[in-house]
Amino acid sequence: MERESMDFDVVIVGAGPSGLSAACRLMQLAQEKDQELMVCVVEKGSEVGAHILSGAVFEPRAMNELFPDWQEKNAPLSTPVKGDDIYFLTNDESGIKLPNISVPKTMHNDGNYIVSMGNVCRWLAEQAEQLGVEIFPGFPAQEVIYNEDGSVGGVITGDMGLDQEGKPKDSYVPGMELKAKYTIFAEGCRGHLGKELISKFELDKGKSPQHYGIGFKEIWDIDPAKHQEGLVVHTAGWPLEKDTTGGGYLYHAENNQVFVGLIIDLNYSNPHLSPFDEFQRYKHHPKISQYLKGGKRVSYGARALAKGGFNSLPKMTMPGGVLVGCEAGTINFAKIKGNHTAMKTGMLAAESIFAALASGCEGGKELESYTTAFENSWVYDELYRTRNFGPVMHKLGTFLGGAYNTIDQNIFGGRLPFNFTDDTYDHEQLKLASEATVINYPKPDNVLSFDKLTSVFLSNTNHEEEQPCHLKLTDANIPLTVNLIKYNEPAQLYCPAGVYEVEESEEGKKFIINAQNCIHCKTCDIKDPSQNITWVTPEGAGGPNYPNM
Repeated sequence: MERESMDFDVVIVGAGPSGLSAACRLMQLAQEKDQELMVCVVEKGSEVGAHILSGAVFEPRAMNELFPDWQEKNAPLSTPVKGDDIYFLTNDESGIKLPNISVPKTMHNDGNYIVSMGNVCRWLAEQAEQLGVEIFPGFPAQEVIYNEDGSVGGVITGDMGLDQEGKPKDSYVPGMELKAKYTIFAEGCRGHLGKELISKFELDKGKSPQHYGIGFKEIWDIDPAKHQEGLVVHTAGWPLEKDTTGGGYLYHAENNQVFVGLIIDLNYSNPHLSPFDEFQRYKHHPKISQYLKGGKRVSYGARALAKGGFNSLPKMTMPGGVLVGCEAGTINFAKIKGNHTAMKTGMLAAESIFAALASGCEGGKELESYTTAFENSWVYDELYRTRNFGPVMHKLGTFLGGAYNTIDQNIFGGRLPFNFTDDTYDHEQLKLASEATVINYPKPDNVLSFDKLTSVFLSNTNHEEEQPCHLKLTDANIPLTVNLIKYNEPAQLYCPAGVYEVEESEEGKKFIINAQNCIHCKTCDIKDPSQNITWVTPEGAGGPNYPNM
């Protein structure tokens, strides 16, 4: 069966903040110049926002530029930050509240908002559609189209109706070719097409490796008497050990809800560590549990985030295409924020593409103007000033690294004449299981802490079971012959959704992949010590369905 084909001026992969901002800006420019422009956005989630997971404290700088009248347009930014509490947790009972003077300015949140980024993206999608953008949810971009000259020429959406062996069923429908003069890749952190493009065009040549964290988030309905709308709480220290970096958060949103979560850097070394169980422990600390006790957990999710910052930024352009937002790793981890930078990079890409098309370019060329615009933007300046934040924490630890960052940011504005780098890949950091301390996690109490499967249920995750597994093993033997022997097969622990299991029976051990549980966090693609797992898009609208994350 032949594929259908559609032609556009611009195809955008991913309906997150960067992709939707790019779409909106393209159409704004087209209207200003009275030009016709055909723009489409493909989104693998069942609806816009279904796969969006972010803390989130939102800095409105890019939104102010894109839609200066966002308040009149009823953008869902309705909970201004009213207070910042930052704690260093010393153990499972105690914590020290840090004075503002000892906290990097980047962590201050005056003028920011506590938001659901899923709802912000739904609002952005409404604006885009009103401007004339076509949005196709439930259509994952599965392959890149390459023109005869090697340039990017669009994408192919995923085939529907394949069985587990990849053979067509009666319901088979081939994916569509969406051809474009320019393609914007806005898949988010560790996008599988972005990963391919970075490798093919050597976009990360000469750069520090990208570094990642896994971020957890739960939404809780809490006792109104404990709710302090607009309060932002951040923590460092416990439950993470000295060689494991990261931090926690609790944001008081509207409607007596709080967003609680933990971010753990994926350069941790102990293969017995379970990020999910560290998060469950975290909620029992009195500084956190004081708000959650008596409440009800209503949603759960997890997602990898790119946190290498300035030193790990790849080249973002290739002939016919551009990487934007978290696809390129533009999160400012010194602020624990990436939505504003993602939006701005999408806007810059739109402006460069529109200028190229307006000048008569038929596409396929490299957008050198984007690189110039990016290097002259406030995003570049912001990321440059915080370039040492992560590497210093990794080299000096939470306490000394935090002290350096406070001095660098508060006194020197990020301009101390030192450049720290972190040049080891996250997946290379694991010790042998025999050399690492075994961690005995407490059983969940089903009040504050829960198991993985109960949590996955709250993420509304669903996949069509009769389809090819979207978690590809390069070598099916490695999980048992290498990873299990050396590292006790850490996929059983680093996956936050119970996807991977080692099953023992009379016939021996078997590596099980429960792909239907996958919440698309991409942690396995990043942390597998043998780099044996590749995440690709599943069929149709599979994955989580987050209502308001």
